[in-house]
Amino acid sequence: MANIDVLLPKMGESVAEATITTWLKEVGDKIEEDEPIVEIATDKVDSEVPAPVSGILVEKKYNEGDVVEVGAVFAIIGAEGEETVVNVAPQETVVEEKVEEELMAPIASNDTIAKSGSNGQFFSPLVRSIAQKEGVSQTELEQIQGTGQGNRVTKRDILSYLENRSDVQVQKVESKPAAQPKAEAAPAPKPQVANKYPVKAGPNDEIVEMDRMRKLIATHMVDSVQTSPHVTSFVEADVTNIVMWRNKMKDEFLKREGEKLTFTPLFMEAVIKALKDFPMVNSALDGDHIVIKKDINLGMATALPSGNLIVPVIHNADQLNLTGLAKKVNGLANNARNNKLSPDEIQGGTYTVTNVGTFGNVMGTPIINQPQSAILALGAIRKKPAVIETPQGDTIGIRHMMFLSHSYDHRIVDGALGGSFVKRVADYLEQFDINREL
Repeated sequence: MANIDVLLPKMGESVAEATITTWLKEVGDKIEEDEPIVEIATDKVDSEVPAPVSGILVEKKYNEGDVVEVGAVFAIIGAEGEETVVNVAPQETVVEEKVEEELMAPIASNDTIAKSGSNGQFFSPLVRSIAQKEGVSQTELEQIQGTGQGNRVTKRDILSYLENRSDVQVQKVESKPAAQPKAEAAPAPKPQVANKYPVKAGPNDEIVEMDRMRKLIATHMVDSVQTSPHVTSFVEADVTNIVMWRNKMKDEFLKREGEKLTFTPLFMEAVIKALKDFPMVNSALDGDHIVIKKDINLGMATALPSGNLIVPVIHNADQLNLTGLAKKVNGLANNARNNKLSPDEIQGGTYTVTNVGTFGNVMGTPIINQPQSAILALGAIRKKPAVIETPQGDTIGIRHMMFLSHSYDHRIVDGALGGSFVKRVADYLEQFDINREL
Protein backbone atom coordinates (compact mmCIF):
# COMPACT_ATOMS: atom_id res chain seq x y z
CA MET A 1 0.00 0.00 0.00
CA ALA A 2 1.33 3.42 -0.91
CA ASN A 3 1.56 6.11 1.70
CA ILE A 4 -1.77 7.79 2.44
CA ASP A 5 -2.08 11.54 2.97
CA VAL A 6 -4.33 12.39 5.92
CA LEU A 7 -6.28 15.59 5.24
CA LEU A 8 -7.84 17.90 7.78
CA PRO A 9 -11.57 17.26 7.21
CA LYS A 10 -14.26 19.88 6.72
CA MET A 11 -15.67 20.72 10.14
CA GLY A 12 -18.85 22.60 9.40
CA GLU A 13 -19.76 25.83 7.68
CA SER A 14 -17.51 28.87 8.18
CA VAL A 15 -14.68 26.78 9.70
CA ALA A 16 -11.59 27.26 7.52
CA GLU A 17 -8.82 26.02 9.82
CA ALA A 18 -8.05 24.34 13.11
CA THR A 19 -5.29 24.31 15.70
CA ILE A 20 -3.56 21.04 16.56
CA THR A 21 -3.81 20.76 20.33
CA THR A 22 -2.58 17.21 21.04
CA TRP A 23 -1.03 14.46 18.96
CA LEU A 24 -2.49 11.14 20.14
CA LYS A 25 -0.02 9.07 18.11
CA GLU A 26 3.72 9.31 17.56
CA VAL A 27 5.68 8.60 14.41
CA GLY A 28 6.16 4.85 14.14
CA ASP A 29 3.02 3.99 16.10
CA LYS A 30 0.57 1.47 14.73
CA ILE A 31 -2.85 2.95 13.92
CA GLU A 32 -6.16 1.20 13.36
CA GLU A 33 -8.74 2.56 10.92
CA ASP A 34 -11.03 5.14 12.58
CA GLU A 35 -8.69 5.39 15.58
CA PRO A 36 -8.13 9.03 16.64
CA ILE A 37 -4.78 10.45 15.51
CA VAL A 38 -4.90 13.98 16.81
CA GLU A 39 -7.03 16.38 18.82
CA ILE A 40 -7.86 19.70 17.17
CA ALA A 41 -9.57 22.92 18.23
CA THR A 42 -11.55 25.40 16.15
CA ASP A 43 -13.49 28.53 17.00
CA LYS A 44 -16.54 26.30 17.35
CA VAL A 45 -15.59 23.05 19.02
CA ASP A 46 -12.79 20.68 20.04
CA SER A 47 -12.75 17.29 18.34
CA GLU A 48 -10.63 14.33 17.26
CA VAL A 49 -9.56 13.36 13.74
CA PRO A 50 -9.68 9.60 13.04
CA ALA A 51 -7.34 7.64 10.79
CA PRO A 52 -8.83 6.94 7.32
CA VAL A 53 -6.91 3.63 7.06
CA SER A 54 -4.92 1.24 9.22
CA GLY A 55 -1.13 1.42 9.12
CA ILE A 56 1.89 3.15 10.64
CA LEU A 57 2.16 6.87 11.29
CA VAL A 58 5.02 7.82 8.98
CA GLU A 59 5.09 11.58 9.29
CA LYS A 60 3.58 14.45 11.25
CA LYS A 61 3.43 17.58 9.11
CA TYR A 62 2.64 19.96 11.95
CA ASN A 63 3.49 20.42 15.60
CA GLU A 64 1.11 20.96 18.50
CA GLY A 65 -0.08 24.56 18.48
CA ASP A 66 0.19 24.91 14.69
CA VAL A 67 -2.76 26.11 12.62
CA VAL A 68 -3.83 23.83 9.76
CA GLU A 69 -6.21 24.78 6.98
CA VAL A 70 -9.14 22.55 6.07
CA GLY A 71 -8.10 20.17 3.29
CA ALA A 72 -4.38 20.39 4.10
CA VAL A 73 -2.26 17.25 4.61
CA PHE A 74 -1.33 17.11 8.29
CA ALA A 75 -0.05 13.51 8.53
CA ILE A 76 1.02 10.54 6.41
CA ILE A 77 0.17 6.89 7.09
CA GLY A 78 2.13 4.02 5.57
CA ALA A 79 1.39 0.32 5.34
CA GLU A 80 2.41 -1.85 8.27
CA GLY A 81 5.45 -4.00 7.50
CA GLU A 82 6.48 -2.09 4.39
CA GLU A 83 9.77 -0.25 4.03
CA THR A 84 8.91 3.30 5.02
CA VAL A 85 10.93 6.39 5.86
CA VAL A 86 9.67 8.12 8.98
CA ASN A 87 10.13 11.81 9.60
CA VAL A 88 9.79 12.87 13.20
CA ALA A 89 9.92 16.59 12.67
CA PRO A 90 7.53 18.50 10.42
CA GLN A 91 9.06 19.21 7.01
CA GLU A 92 10.01 22.84 6.64
CA THR A 93 10.05 22.48 2.84
CA VAL A 94 6.38 21.56 2.89
CA VAL A 95 5.59 24.71 4.84
CA GLU A 96 7.71 26.82 2.49
CA GLU A 97 5.95 25.40 -0.56
CA LYS A 98 2.59 26.04 1.09
CA VAL A 99 3.58 29.65 1.77
CA GLU A 100 4.64 30.08 -1.86
CA GLU A 101 1.29 28.73 -3.02
CA GLU A 102 -0.49 31.14 -0.70
CA LEU A 103 1.57 34.04 -2.06
CA MET A 104 0.51 33.16 -5.61
CA ALA A 105 -3.19 33.02 -4.67
CA PRO A 106 -5.26 36.13 -5.49
CA ILE A 107 -6.38 38.21 -2.53
CA ALA A 108 -10.06 39.09 -2.25
CA SER A 109 -10.84 42.76 -2.86
CA ASN A 110 -12.25 43.19 0.64
CA ASP A 111 -9.19 41.59 2.28
CA THR A 112 -7.09 44.45 3.70
CA ILE A 113 -4.46 42.11 5.21
CA ALA A 114 -2.15 40.30 2.79
CA LYS A 115 -1.44 36.61 3.28
CA SER A 116 2.27 37.36 3.54
CA GLY A 117 4.18 40.26 5.06
CA SER A 118 7.10 42.18 3.59
CA ASN A 119 9.49 39.84 5.39
CA GLY A 120 7.81 36.73 3.99
CA GLN A 121 5.89 35.99 7.17
CA PHE A 122 2.74 33.93 6.50
CA PHE A 123 -0.59 35.00 8.05
CA SER A 124 -3.36 32.40 8.30
CA PRO A 125 -7.00 33.26 7.41
CA LEU A 126 -7.93 33.22 11.11
CA VAL A 127 -5.15 35.65 12.07
CA ARG A 128 -6.03 37.96 9.15
CA SER A 129 -9.70 37.84 10.14
CA ILE A 130 -8.90 38.82 13.73
CA ALA A 131 -6.58 41.58 12.54
CA GLN A 132 -9.23 43.09 10.26
CA LYS A 133 -11.89 42.77 12.93
CA GLU A 134 -9.75 44.53 15.53
CA GLY A 135 -8.38 47.21 13.18
CA VAL A 136 -4.81 45.89 13.18
CA SER A 137 -2.93 47.22 10.13
CA GLN A 138 -0.63 45.20 7.87
CA THR A 139 2.43 46.99 9.25
CA GLU A 140 1.30 46.46 12.83
CA LEU A 141 0.66 42.77 12.20
CA GLU A 142 4.15 42.28 10.76
CA GLN A 143 5.66 43.58 14.01
CA ILE A 144 4.08 40.81 16.09
CA GLN A 145 6.58 38.13 17.07
CA GLY A 146 5.21 34.78 15.91
CA THR A 147 5.65 31.60 17.94
CA GLY A 148 4.26 29.18 15.37
CA GLN A 149 6.10 27.02 12.89
CA GLY A 150 8.35 29.16 10.68
CA ASN A 151 7.76 32.09 13.08
CA ARG A 152 4.19 32.40 11.84
CA VAL A 153 1.79 34.47 13.93
CA THR A 154 -0.71 32.19 15.66
CA LYS A 155 -4.12 33.04 17.04
CA ARG A 156 -2.62 33.02 20.52
CA ASP A 157 0.06 35.51 19.43
CA ILE A 158 -2.36 38.08 18.04
CA LEU A 159 -4.78 37.75 20.98
CA SER A 160 -1.86 38.22 23.38
CA TYR A 161 -0.78 41.27 21.40
CA LEU A 162 -4.29 42.75 21.52
CA GLU A 163 -4.39 42.41 25.31
CA ASN A 164 -1.45 44.82 25.56
CA ARG A 165 -2.24 46.85 22.48
CA SER A 166 -3.41 50.03 24.20
CA ASP A 167 0.03 50.69 25.71
CA VAL A 168 1.72 49.96 22.38
CA GLN A 169 -0.56 52.39 20.55
CA VAL A 170 0.12 55.13 23.11
CA GLN A 171 3.87 54.71 22.68
CA LYS A 172 3.52 54.92 18.89
CA VAL A 173 1.52 58.12 19.09
CA GLU A 174 4.08 59.75 21.43
CA SER A 175 7.01 58.83 19.15
CA LYS A 176 5.33 59.91 15.90
CA PRO A 177 7.22 62.83 14.21
CA ALA A 178 5.31 66.11 14.19
CA ALA A 179 6.00 66.68 10.48
CA GLN A 180 4.47 63.36 9.48
CA PRO A 181 2.06 63.93 6.55
CA LYS A 182 -1.55 63.22 7.36
CA ALA A 183 -2.57 59.77 6.16
CA GLU A 184 -6.00 58.46 5.36
CA ALA A 185 -7.81 57.51 8.57
CA ALA A 186 -7.87 53.78 9.29
CA PRO A 187 -10.97 52.07 10.70
CA ALA A 188 -11.17 52.58 14.45
CA PRO A 189 -10.48 49.35 16.36
CA LYS A 190 -13.12 47.98 18.67
CA PRO A 191 -12.61 48.99 22.30
CA GLN A 192 -10.76 46.40 24.34
CA VAL A 193 -12.83 45.96 27.46
CA ALA A 194 -10.00 44.33 29.39
CA ASN A 195 -7.74 47.36 28.83
CA LYS A 196 -10.39 50.05 29.17
CA TYR A 197 -10.69 49.55 32.92
CA PRO A 198 -7.39 48.09 34.16
CA VAL A 199 -7.63 46.02 37.32
CA LYS A 200 -4.81 45.92 39.83
CA ALA A 201 -4.56 42.61 41.65
CA GLY A 202 -4.05 42.81 45.37
CA PRO A 203 -1.78 40.55 47.42
CA ASN A 204 -4.72 38.33 48.45
CA ASP A 205 -6.31 38.11 44.99
CA GLU A 206 -6.17 35.05 42.76
CA ILE A 207 -5.43 35.48 39.06
CA VAL A 208 -6.94 32.83 36.77
CA GLU A 209 -6.18 32.87 33.05
CA MET A 210 -9.27 32.55 30.84
CA ASP A 211 -9.31 29.29 28.90
CA ARG A 212 -9.76 29.25 25.14
CA MET A 213 -13.51 28.62 25.25
CA ARG A 214 -14.13 31.38 27.80
CA LYS A 215 -12.22 33.84 25.61
CA LEU A 216 -14.37 32.85 22.63
CA ILE A 217 -17.56 33.24 24.67
CA ALA A 218 -16.44 36.68 25.86
CA THR A 219 -15.72 37.79 22.30
CA HIS A 220 -19.04 36.47 20.97
CA MET A 221 -21.02 38.14 23.74
CA VAL A 222 -19.39 41.54 23.21
CA ASP A 223 -19.82 41.23 19.44
CA SER A 224 -23.49 40.37 19.84
CA VAL A 225 -24.44 43.37 21.98
CA GLN A 226 -22.40 45.64 19.70
CA THR A 227 -24.15 44.22 16.64
CA SER A 228 -27.82 43.93 17.66
CA PRO A 229 -29.96 46.38 19.63
CA HIS A 230 -31.40 44.01 22.24
CA VAL A 231 -34.97 44.22 23.52
CA THR A 232 -36.41 41.73 26.03
CA SER A 233 -40.09 40.90 26.57
CA PHE A 234 -41.35 38.88 29.55
CA VAL A 235 -44.40 36.65 29.96
CA GLU A 236 -45.47 34.48 32.90
CA ALA A 237 -46.97 31.11 31.97
CA ASP A 238 -49.03 28.61 33.95
CA VAL A 239 -47.40 25.25 33.21
CA THR A 240 -49.36 23.21 35.75
CA ASN A 241 -50.76 20.84 33.11
CA ILE A 242 -47.27 20.13 31.74
CA VAL A 243 -45.87 19.45 35.23
CA MET A 244 -48.72 17.08 36.10
CA TRP A 245 -48.56 15.27 32.74
CA ARG A 246 -44.80 14.78 32.92
CA ASN A 247 -45.00 13.47 36.49
CA LYS A 248 -47.57 10.98 35.31
CA MET A 249 -45.69 9.87 32.18
CA LYS A 250 -41.97 10.06 32.98
CA ASP A 251 -41.67 6.52 34.41
CA GLU A 252 -43.55 5.00 31.49
CA PHE A 253 -41.44 7.00 29.05
CA LEU A 254 -38.20 5.83 30.66
CA LYS A 255 -39.34 2.21 30.60
CA ARG A 256 -40.52 2.37 26.99
CA GLU A 257 -37.83 4.54 25.40
CA GLY A 258 -34.90 4.12 27.77
CA GLU A 259 -34.70 7.91 27.97
CA LYS A 260 -35.49 10.45 30.66
CA LEU A 261 -38.37 12.78 29.88
CA THR A 262 -37.29 16.27 30.91
CA PHE A 263 -39.21 19.52 30.53
CA THR A 264 -36.91 20.74 27.74
CA PRO A 265 -38.48 18.83 24.80
CA LEU A 266 -41.95 19.92 25.98
CA PHE A 267 -40.84 23.56 25.94
CA MET A 268 -39.08 23.08 22.59
CA GLU A 269 -42.29 21.73 21.12
CA ALA A 270 -44.12 24.95 22.04
CA VAL A 271 -41.29 27.08 20.63
CA ILE A 272 -41.43 25.19 17.33
CA LYS A 273 -45.17 25.82 17.00
CA ALA A 274 -44.71 29.52 17.73
CA LEU A 275 -41.89 29.82 15.18
CA LYS A 276 -44.21 28.39 12.55
CA ASP A 277 -46.80 31.02 13.52
CA PHE A 278 -44.23 33.84 13.45
CA PRO A 279 -41.57 32.88 10.85
CA MET A 280 -39.97 36.35 10.94
CA VAL A 281 -38.55 35.47 14.37
CA ASN A 282 -36.71 32.57 12.72
CA SER A 283 -34.57 34.92 10.64
CA ALA A 284 -31.20 36.64 10.30
CA LEU A 285 -30.03 39.97 8.90
CA ASP A 286 -27.67 39.99 5.91
CA GLY A 287 -26.80 43.60 5.15
CA ASP A 288 -30.07 45.22 4.08
CA HIS A 289 -31.80 41.89 3.55
CA ILE A 290 -33.72 39.76 6.04
CA VAL A 291 -33.17 36.04 5.51
CA ILE A 292 -36.21 34.11 6.77
CA LYS A 293 -35.10 30.60 7.55
CA LYS A 294 -37.38 27.80 6.38
CA ASP A 295 -35.62 25.17 8.48
CA ILE A 296 -36.18 25.32 12.22
CA ASN A 297 -32.85 24.44 13.82
CA LEU A 298 -33.12 24.94 17.58
CA GLY A 299 -30.01 25.70 19.60
CA MET A 300 -30.07 24.59 23.23
CA ALA A 301 -27.58 26.39 25.44
CA THR A 302 -25.85 23.79 27.62
CA ALA A 303 -23.67 24.41 30.65
CA LEU A 304 -20.43 22.40 30.75
CA PRO A 305 -18.71 21.00 33.86
CA SER A 306 -15.98 23.61 33.34
CA GLY A 307 -18.54 26.38 33.80
CA ASN A 308 -18.41 27.34 30.13
CA LEU A 309 -21.35 27.25 27.75
CA ILE A 310 -21.90 25.61 24.38
CA VAL A 311 -24.93 25.56 22.08
CA PRO A 312 -25.62 22.24 20.31
CA VAL A 313 -28.31 22.35 17.62
CA ILE A 314 -31.39 20.22 16.96
CA HIS A 315 -31.57 20.33 13.16
CA ASN A 316 -35.02 20.27 11.53
CA ALA A 317 -36.59 20.17 14.96
CA ASP A 318 -40.07 20.69 13.49
CA GLN A 319 -39.83 17.26 11.85
CA LEU A 320 -39.45 15.44 15.17
CA ASN A 321 -42.23 14.27 17.46
CA LEU A 322 -41.99 14.57 21.23
CA THR A 323 -40.11 11.28 21.58
CA GLY A 324 -37.63 12.33 18.89
CA LEU A 325 -37.11 15.70 20.54
CA ALA A 326 -36.53 14.08 23.93
CA LYS A 327 -33.92 11.69 22.54
CA LYS A 328 -32.19 14.46 20.61
CA VAL A 329 -32.11 16.76 23.65
CA ASN A 330 -30.66 14.04 25.87
CA GLY A 331 -28.11 12.93 23.28
CA LEU A 332 -26.81 16.44 22.57
CA ALA A 333 -26.64 17.30 26.26
CA ASN A 334 -24.63 14.15 27.02
CA ASN A 335 -22.26 14.74 24.09
CA ALA A 336 -21.75 18.34 25.21
CA ARG A 337 -20.89 17.38 28.80
CA ASN A 338 -18.52 14.64 27.62
CA ASN A 339 -16.86 16.88 24.99
CA LYS A 340 -18.03 14.58 22.18
CA LEU A 341 -20.02 17.03 20.06
CA SER A 342 -19.24 16.84 16.37
CA PRO A 343 -18.75 20.09 14.39
CA ASP A 344 -22.08 19.56 12.61
CA GLU A 345 -23.89 19.37 15.96
CA ILE A 346 -23.06 23.00 16.78
CA GLN A 347 -23.64 24.52 13.34
CA GLY A 348 -26.60 26.07 11.58
CA GLY A 349 -28.82 27.11 14.48
CA THR A 350 -31.67 29.49 13.59
CA TYR A 351 -33.13 30.12 17.08
CA THR A 352 -31.79 29.43 20.57
CA VAL A 353 -33.38 28.42 23.87
CA THR A 354 -31.53 28.70 27.18
CA ASN A 355 -32.78 27.38 30.52
CA VAL A 356 -31.80 29.78 33.30
CA GLY A 357 -34.23 27.96 35.58
CA THR A 358 -31.65 25.18 35.90
CA PHE A 359 -29.75 27.48 38.25
CA GLY A 360 -32.83 28.55 40.20
CA ASN A 361 -33.24 31.84 38.28
CA VAL A 362 -36.81 33.00 37.67
CA MET A 363 -35.93 35.06 34.58
CA GLY A 364 -33.03 36.53 32.63
CA THR A 365 -32.08 38.80 29.74
CA PRO A 366 -30.21 36.44 27.39
CA ILE A 367 -27.80 37.69 24.72
CA ILE A 368 -28.60 36.77 21.12
CA ASN A 369 -26.53 34.01 19.55
CA GLN A 370 -25.40 35.77 16.36
CA PRO A 371 -26.39 35.83 13.55
CA GLN A 372 -29.79 34.72 14.84
CA SER A 373 -32.47 37.30 15.57
CA ALA A 374 -33.74 36.10 18.95
CA ILE A 375 -33.24 33.86 22.00
CA LEU A 376 -35.65 32.58 24.66
CA ALA A 377 -34.76 32.09 28.33
CA LEU A 378 -36.81 29.65 30.41
CA GLY A 379 -37.14 30.52 34.09
CA ALA A 380 -37.52 28.20 37.06
CA ILE A 381 -40.91 26.54 37.59
CA ARG A 382 -42.29 27.62 40.99
CA LYS A 383 -45.50 26.95 42.89
CA LYS A 384 -47.39 30.21 43.37
CA PRO A 385 -50.88 31.32 44.32
CA ALA A 386 -52.71 32.38 41.19
CA VAL A 387 -56.17 33.48 40.12
CA ILE A 388 -58.00 30.68 38.30
CA GLU A 389 -60.96 31.54 36.08
CA THR A 390 -63.83 29.02 36.28
CA PRO A 391 -67.44 29.03 35.04
CA GLN A 392 -68.49 29.50 38.65
CA GLY A 393 -66.22 32.53 39.05
CA ASP A 394 -62.63 33.32 39.92
CA THR A 395 -60.79 31.42 42.62
CA ILE A 396 -57.27 31.29 43.98
CA GLY A 397 -55.22 28.12 43.73
CA ILE A 398 -51.66 26.85 43.82
CA ARG A 399 -50.26 26.69 40.29
CA HIS A 400 -46.90 25.90 38.69
CA MET A 401 -45.74 29.16 37.13
CA MET A 402 -42.67 30.19 35.13
CA PHE A 403 -41.35 33.29 33.34
CA LEU A 404 -40.33 33.32 29.70
CA SER A 405 -37.77 35.99 28.71
CA HIS A 406 -37.50 36.72 24.98
CA SER A 407 -34.55 38.83 23.75
CA TYR A 408 -34.65 39.89 20.11
CA ASP A 409 -32.84 42.00 17.53
CA HIS A 410 -34.82 45.24 17.27
CA ARG A 411 -33.49 45.82 13.75
CA ILE A 412 -35.61 42.89 12.57
CA VAL A 413 -38.15 42.17 15.28
CA ASP A 414 -40.32 44.97 16.63
CA GLY A 415 -41.87 44.92 20.09
CA ALA A 416 -45.25 43.79 18.78
CA LEU A 417 -43.76 40.77 17.01
CA GLY A 418 -41.29 39.89 19.77
CA GLY A 419 -43.96 40.21 22.47
CA SER A 420 -46.58 38.33 20.46
CA PHE A 421 -44.17 35.48 19.84
CA VAL A 422 -43.32 34.86 23.50
CA LYS A 423 -47.00 35.20 24.42
CA ARG A 424 -47.83 32.52 21.82
CA VAL A 425 -45.22 30.21 23.36
CA ALA A 426 -46.88 30.73 26.76
CA ASP A 427 -50.31 30.03 25.25
CA TYR A 428 -49.13 26.70 23.83
CA LEU A 429 -47.67 25.75 27.20
CA GLU A 430 -50.84 26.65 29.09
CA GLN A 431 -53.07 24.84 26.57
CA PHE A 432 -51.14 21.58 26.93
CA ASP A 433 -53.50 18.60 26.91
CA ILE A 434 -53.18 16.80 30.24
CA ASN A 435 -54.83 13.72 28.71
CA ARG A 436 -52.31 13.48 25.90
CA GLU A 437 -50.99 10.02 25.02
CA LEU A 438 -47.30 9.28 24.56
